[in-house]
Amino acid sequence: MMGRTHALTGWCAGLAVGPLVGAESIEQTMLFAVTTAGFALLPDLDHPHARASKLLGPFSRVLSWLLRHASAALYQVTKGPRDEKRTGTHRHLSHTVLFAVGLGALASAGTSAGGPYAVAAVAVLGLLLAEDALGDWMLLVSGAGVVWWLYQAGPNPTAELSELAGLLGIAVAVGCFTHCLGDSITESGCPFLFPIPIAGETWYELRPPKPLRLRTGKRVEKLVIFPAFAILAVVLIPGAWQLGVDITERIFVPPAEAVQP
Repeated sequence: MMGRTHALTGWCAGLAVGPLVGAESIEQTMLFAVTTAGFALLPDLDHPHARASKLLGPFSRVLSWLLRHASAALYQVTKGPRDEKRTGTHRHLSHTVLFAVGLGALASAGTSAGGPYAVAAVAVLGLLLAEDALGDWMLLVSGAGVVWWLYQAGPNPTAELSELAGLLGIAVAVGCFTHCLGDSITESGCPFLFPIPIAGETWYELRPPKPLRLRTGKRVEKLVIFPAFAILAVVLIPGAWQLGVDITERIFVPPAEAVQP
């Protein structure tokens, strides 16, 4: 269940952050949000049964294996005197701000060097991850966005893609960071401030007081958090709020009476 929530909160974060970092058009904002939604699932690549680990078959499984072993090795070398005796695989290396920033920088450099096709590849990967978690409606939204993009871009649609190289790096980082924030309110918490030592722990799991911790897949997530973010996911779409206001006014506000001469 948490996978859907991660993707949905990533979508909302993308819609909110995109315009703040330079996504000027609707199509750029939507592409930013799709990428953020997908990469909000990527930190769970460190779990062999996660969506991200299964998405690309043997290729993603190998990446998951490599990430788990790298995370475990790093944990054994860097754990503090009060860190728990754990394997250091799931919710460790890929669940840190360091990982989010590093992957975002890598995506930015890769898309800048690879041009529009590298930008498209990162966006498609984000779309596939998000669609796997949220359903086929993501394909419909993205398909409509591509059609609108081609209509707006004119004869050279790849030129605008090249301009998004740096933006997609931010989208990747925001997605991973949103995932960490989501995990930090669960029972297990999230060590996303690594390697800053806190209370003798290098991998200190940030989480709220016990009564406020979220149990993944339970009623609060299903009946409160997910529906709330589903509403926010629509409201944050550029122009959606004003469209809703206009429709409401037309339905419930009577038109002004014509002025008699």
